[in-house]
Amino acid sequence: MSVFIIAEAGVNHNGSLKRAREMVIKARESGADAIKFQTFKSEKLVSTFAEKAAYQIENTGSADESQLEMVKKLELSFDDFRELQAFSKEKGIQFLSTPFDLESIDFLNQLEMPFWKLPSGEVTNYPYLVKIAQTHKDIVMSTGMCTLDEISEALAVLRENSAGKIALLHCNTEYPTPMEDVNLKAMETLKKAFSTPIGYSDHTQGIEVPIAAVAMGATIIEKHFTLDRNLEGPDHKASLEPFELKAMVQAIHNIEKAIGNGDKKPTPSEIKNMAIARKSIVAGQPIKKGEIFTEKNITTKRPGTGISAMRWRQVLGQKATRDFAEDELIEV
Repeated sequence: MSVFIIAEAGVNHNGSLKRAREMVIKARESGADAIKFQTFKSEKLVSTFAEKAAYQIENTGSADESQLEMVKKLELSFDDFRELQAFSKEKGIQFLSTPFDLESIDFLNQLEMPFWKLPSGEVTNYPYLVKIAQTHKDIVMSTGMCTLDEISEALAVLRENSAGKIALLHCNTEYPTPMEDVNLKAMETLKKAFSTPIGYSDHTQGIEVPIAAVAMGATIIEKHFTLDRNLEGPDHKASLEPFELKAMVQAIHNIEKAIGNGDKKPTPSEIKNMAIARKSIVAGQPIKKGEIFTEKNITTKRPGTGISAMRWRQVLGQKATRDFAEDELIEV
């Protein structure tokens, strides 16, 4: 199965439908399979008492505004998302959006999305999980900040309420994620614990970690991108610019090809080199008919078109059936 790559636009449109449309185009040009946004009603997502996370303060450069004030500036309308879904379809890329409140679940359920992408912050939100599950769609769930017990409990809620197939994404919810906190081996832990398809949602800077995740078995990759990393907003600094997103997609598909099927045998591309690189048994000096082949008069040299050097012991002690010039392939 081909790795499914989600270009996470998130809220990097900064509340601009025009910028969001441009992001659809750039995601399609990058070769990503899907572009994903975030759908929410600010007042239903964040209370008036919620503070900004440390990374949000650092990345926005403002400690004075509340989290509600920040996300309000990043909100698009339901009509905007209808337009983005139609525009994505027109451009040939799958539209996705993560809902962050119950009303947004109802709205997005009307649009053409093959599965839900659940964010890490909703893994412990019981009413949210129940409502998502009762749509009976497939689910891809990020697991940042989660323990195995919390993931297990969320999966139980989803399955009890008739969710579709479920895949889990290992994730770290820090923007950007320090390399020492990535812990890609946790993907193996998730797969062993829950027997689900496994992927990785990345918040590191650069492209090497998601590429490594694919090499380790991730079948879904999600990566934030932006039109300009210098734009104001909470997620831009942990996002790729379009040329980097394209490079990541190309590298992932190269690694995907390189993983192969695990069979150890000569490949079509190297078979032609076997005769050139391997060695045959040849005359180490002129040999007369009837002479005995010994370690003094035979040796091994390229090409490998004659008797394999691995048959050395079988050839020793046999008589030459004819004269052999130095370097001539031995025949028995």
